[in-house]
Amino acid sequence: MAANKPNCLVCGEPLVYWDQAREVECHYCGKKEFSNATCKDGHYICDACHRAEGVEYIIGLCSSSASDNPVDIMNEAMADKSIYPNGPEHHTLIGASLITAYANAGGTAVDGGPFDKTAALAELKRRSLQVPGGACGFWGTCGASTSAGQAMSILNGSTPLAREPWAQCQRLTSMILGRLADVGGPRCCKRTGYIAVLTAVPYINELLGSSMKLPDKVVCTFFARNNECLRSDCPFFPNAREEVAQAFQPRACG
Repeated sequence: MAANKPNCLVCGEPLVYWDQAREVECHYCGKKEFSNATCKDGHYICDACHRAEGVEYIIGLCSSSASDNPVDIMNEAMADKSIYPNGPEHHTLIGASLITAYANAGGTAVDGGPFDKTAALAELKRRSLQVPGGACGFWGTCGASTSAGQAMSILNGSTPLAREPWAQCQRLTSMILGRLADVGGPRCCKRTGYIAVLTAVPYINELLGSSMKLPDKVVCTFFARNNECLRSDCPFFPNAREEVAQAFQPRACG
């Protein structure tokens, strides 16, 4: 695959989305399935092929990282060629960055004992792989918020039968989705990822007593790879409109 192509990973052409799914065939593995998108020349890459290399890189990076700042972890990962401008690998990255920072910041397990980062990352990987690409447009819930919710559910031990842990997870994802809606579309996995983490960190720190860190300011360095970048209307664009940036930078989220 061509690294960091902003659209089709085969030819770089823009993607075409349909209201109704159609049967398509993956250009790389040949798997036939239904999808709502190909590029304008008909190329289709299944989610498994799209994110395989990126997800393995993310888990490896997080396993060895000593950082307690999930934004720093995200930025290091997103600079790698295996992480494309947009794609379902980000559905793993957001939660994995939060789990890693939580563990490195001295976070504890639900019972107050040592936190098992390796086991938590493995569980996050398993859950995140169930969230398809395009969920933000077709499910009405962004994969960034879902990934943060998955991380929270692992950290607080939530299950469908839990009471307060269940509520905490729903509250977090709803907070993130509200913030994403305030900026609006089109999708950008960097923008939604930053917002998810900036919203999640102070929330998790307060509820679970962790001490994850955030930078004073988040500035995106990946915008040139995204043809749909909002530019000055994105709070993380280098020359973002002041009122937009002030509403979404770390101090506003803390």
